[in-house]
Amino acid sequence: LKHVTLCVCVCVATVVLTPALLAALGFTATGIASGSIAAKMMSLFALFYGGGIPAGGLVATLQSIGMTGLGWFGTGTVAGIGSIVGSMISSICNVTVKIEGSP
Repeated sequence: LKHVTLCVCVCVATVVLTPALLAALGFTATGIASGSIAAKMMSLFALFYGGGIPAGGLVATLQSIGMTGLGWFGTGTVAGIGSIVGSMISSICNVTVKIEGSP
């Protein structure tokens, strides 16, 4: 039961925190915030791609999520990733190590 509870908690946390994290990075509903990490990423990617940001690229996708939210597919994807991470954390925390010679 603890394993399932942790998976659900991490799953919900990733769905709730992903939009907040994107906003904190500067991917806002009104566009990329000036002076933010998102602005620095956009500048770096624009230099790399010769002056523009490719449609469907990382910066464009993150900005799209920042403006419109995750949507049903994105929410499902992030929830799935969160549940996998929660399962991995639970498995790591539930490992019992027995040292030879100890009582």
